[in-house]
Amino acid sequence: MPENDDKFHNGHRERLKAKFLDGKLAEYEQLELLLGFAIPRRDVRPLARKLIEHFGSVYYVIAAEYEDLIKVKGVGRSTAILIKLVFNMLKLSHIRKIKDCPIFMQHQGLEDFCRIEMAGKTKEEFHVIYLDADLRVIKHEKHSEGSIESTNVYLDKIMKFALNNRVRSVVLLHNHPTTDNTFSTQDVELTQQLEAMLNNCRLELYDHFVMAGGVLFSMRERGLLNKSNFSKQF
Repeated sequence: MPENDDKFHNGHRERLKAKFLDGKLAEYEQLELLLGFAIPRRDVRPLARKLIEHFGSVYYVIAAEYEDLIKVKGVGRSTAILIKLVFNMLKLSHIRKIKDCPIFMQHQGLEDFCRIEMAGKTKEEFHVIYLDADLRVIKHEKHSEGSIESTNVYLDKIMKFALNNRVRSVVLLHNHPTTDNTFSTQDVELTQQLEAMLNNCRLELYDHFVMAGGVLFSMRERGLLNKSNFSKQF
């Protein structure tokens, strides 16, 4: 059959490359083109469609965990590594973007980074981003990882790092992998407890984000942070 012929595949992939340069590739075709670099001698269109059907979209394919990718028949080690490499480079570009400018000047970049960082997570994770006096990123860390429903948060650990590293503000980020619910009562109480601890040391809680059901929610935007106390101190 022609689809097993090298000339057919080479011609088809050259057409995909040309369409990419013209900005005309469909979503599954973009994934097909990427897969072709890892699997050069096989028709990868069925695999591209299978991955999108399995994970929901190209975005969630590249955001999927390595272990989940290799469970899909047809995805080998090299293919999964290439997919994760693309995603990690995307994350690096966004963290560099928010490191180069103060957060308030790159708020959209901050939100984009949070979405990318939490995409495809199957367990709940809690992340902390530490900012300096100019609201530039000092450090981003995965603070803890738990089950599909919860994870632990160690406020003393966050405070210790903040006080020992000239931190001015803190951004919190976590996810709800199995629900569309936004902030729980426990989320709000824990956040307000940390905010009070930071304020007492003349530090700020800049925001707390949660990723749930593919949507990023902000405590700052929802009026759940007690900014009045902080404002009075500075």
